[in-house]
This record gives sequence, C-alpha cells and structure tokens, in this order.
Amino acid sequence: MSAASSASAATTPAPALLTREHVLRALKQLAREGRPLPLGTVYELVYRGKRYPPRAVAERAYRLATGNPEARWPRPAGAPTNAVLEKLDFTISTRRPVLTPGSATDGEETDQQQAEDLYTGLPPVAEIQPKYSTAAEPNAAYSAPASAYSRAEALSELFISEGDLDAALAGLQRRRNLLLQGPPGTGKTFLARRLAWLLLGARDESRIELVQFHPSYGYEDFMLGFRPDAQGRFHLVPGVLPLLCQRAAADPGRPYFLLIDEVNRGNVPRIFGELLLLLEADKRGAAHALRLPYAPAEAPRFFVPENLYVIGTLNLADRSLSPLDYALRRPFAFVALEPQFGAPLQQFLAARQVPEMLIEQLCTRMVALNQTIADDPELGPDFEIGHSYFCQPPASPAEAAGWLRLIFEQEIGPLLADYWREQPATAAAQLRKLLA
Repeated sequence: MSAASSASAATTPAPALLTREHVLRALKQLAREGRPLPLGTVYELVYRGKRYPPRAVAERAYRLATGNPEARWPRPAGAPTNAVLEKLDFTISTRRPVLTPGSATDGEETDQQQAEDLYTGLPPVAEIQPKYSTAAEPNAAYSAPASAYSRAEALSELFISEGDLDAALAGLQRRRNLLLQGPPGTGKTFLARRLAWLLLGARDESRIELVQFHPSYGYEDFMLGFRPDAQGRFHLVPGVLPLLCQRAAADPGRPYFLLIDEVNRGNVPRIFGELLLLLEADKRGAAHALRLPYAPAEAPRFFVPENLYVIGTLNLADRSLSPLDYALRRPFAFVALEPQFGAPLQQFLAARQVPEMLIEQLCTRMVALNQTIADDPELGPDFEIGHSYFCQPPASPAEAAGWLRLIFEQEIGPLLADYWREQPATAAAQLRKLLA
C-alpha cells in the first residue's frame, strides 16, 4: 500500500459517525438510480415495502458520511452490519434461518465480503460494538478466561531439559518459525502447543490455529482460492493463513501462532506459495507485501505480520515422504526431539502410581529396542519409538500390567511389523522381548 493510501485510510472516519439520516439519503439515492441490486441470500433491509442488501446500503451511507465516494464499509456482512442498521431503527429481515454468525449459510454476500477483507494491507478500522444482539444471531457461547501458563508448568509436563526448552524458545523468537522433527511418539505436537502457551503466557487457544497437512491439502485451502457453495457457484474464499494474519495484524501488541502438524505430508511448495518468501524473519511486515494470484486488482497486497509465529512438526520415520528442500528449510529453525525413557518419564509414571517394577521393565526394554532400531542399517535413529505411547497410564495400579501389555501388542507390535516388513521374524523376536 502506498503512503498516500495509508494516510487516507488512517483518516477515514469510524463507522460510529453513521446516522439514520445518512442511511435514508442512501436509500433515496438507490431508489432514484433504479438499478437492481443483488439481494442478500440471508438478510434484507426492508424500507417502505422495498428490500435492499444491508451491506450495500451501509456502504452507500458510509460514503455519504465520509464524503469519500470510494470509501469501503469497514464492517463484515451479517450480524456486524445488521447491528449498526438496527441500532438506527431500520428493519432487517431474515430470508432463511441461520445457525451461527459467519457460517457458510450466510451465502454470497458474506463470501464476497470476506474475500475482499482478508488482506492485511489495510490498517484496522475501529469497530462498532453492538449494544444488543439480534434474535437471528445469538451471542457466542460464554468461555472462561485463559488460565496462566508458566515455565514451571511446562517443565513439569515436558520430558526435555531446561536447556533444551530454552534453546527451542530462542530459535522460535529469533526466526519466528520453528520446525520440531523427530521419530514417532516424541511429543512434537504436544511441545508445539506448550511453546505457544509459554510465549502467550496463558493457555489461550483463541490466538492459536492448528492445521494438519496431507496430500490433498492445497494452496486454495491454506492461502486463497475459489470454492463452490451449496448451489455449485464458486466464490473467492480466504484460507487459514490470511484470516489468521488479518487477526494478528489487527492486534500487533500480542503474539499469534499457526501450528502445522505433519508439515512434510503435504506438497509444501504448492501449499506455501508466496509464504516461502514472506515467512522469513526479515521479510515480515507491509514493506515486503506481495499480490496474491487470485486477489482482485484493487485489493491491498498480502504480508505476514511480525507478531505471527509458525511452529511445524515433521515425522522423520515416514518413508513415503521426501525431505524438505533447502528453500523450504531456510525460514525455519530446527529442533530435534528424541525418545525420553530416563528419569523424567520414570518420575511421571511413578507419580501416577505405576508400579516401580513395570516402570523399570518399560524403560529398559524400550531403550534396548531403540538401540536395535538405531543400529539397523535399513532403519536408523529416525525410526526409534518415542515415549508418548506411555503417557496415559490407567488410574488404578492394578491395571498397569495389562495396560502396558496392550500397548506393546496393539501399538508397538504393528509398528515393528511395518519397520521389518521384509523380515517378519525379526519383528516377532523384538515383540517377544518386550512381552517377556
């Protein structure tokens, strides 16, 4: 965005200046013009027997209020716009029932407006806080405030040393992007969420977005693309990242987090697109904004705000996946996680009343199994088995032996059979050692 545009946006009056007279003038203008307006698929403003799309009326009134014929109405379609008009004593009718604010049933009007407003190039505009809710769109359910999350709590539930925790936090704060890699069961996703909580200072899920990549996940899901509605008509719809960037850019004083599980299961170059450049720590902010391929020509350019952090996880044992190339690795700091069958896990299980003899058997046998896996030239350390398989012991100590046996038989055994697919006798021998 140019400096002139930024200055113009910064001086745009807030929507609180909108009055009933502005709306009446807008309705008269629309009636005089006689041009057919597309009716909203959910809501209509009813005035003197005629029906109008609420957001189109609000935008025309807003242009009259600001004196700027190019001004854009800064409120989303649906409840936020309806609340403003209803507060000015206009009637908003519902053409068909809606279940939740902002749901897919809001139709074309909401889809189009959401796609137009997904870019973070514009400074946030002051929002109107409606005093009353409408009958058609109830207030969101009550949620308790996020509880505080401390460093001591993290160390008590993470099986890593204090130095390793400090190193992971330092990498995340330095690069703003972190990849946690390791064998299966090493607690990568668990650690990712705790790192976010530590920088947030609370278990605040409202500022965390979790996605999981897979072979069918694409650029249109993550960034921006056309998607069909229930009638088969296509609309430009923002993906996960632009919506999160918009929230982060509007709240620059607090961090926001995107957690990506199984990063290497997706086609990362295709999914990331422009993000390969914009994720780098020195390419954040509006100065490095780019135009998205599907973006309208008049739309502001897209950028990643400085207060957005990305944490991804990589499962090193998945042989169906190719490793990340150097261009993908450059924006990230990497942290390697290993199986932890030492004192922290033993203390954790003992605190949950798992018998000491079972704890010793579990840890001794898993350490020996992982050494066998690491020494196998066709496997190696990337295929070791992590500790998270054993982090939910039963409440009763009497059930612990059966719990451990079932994990060996139902979870570890099938994994070993897959590891030694061409050597079933080896897999069976290793399982027998676990169950002895």
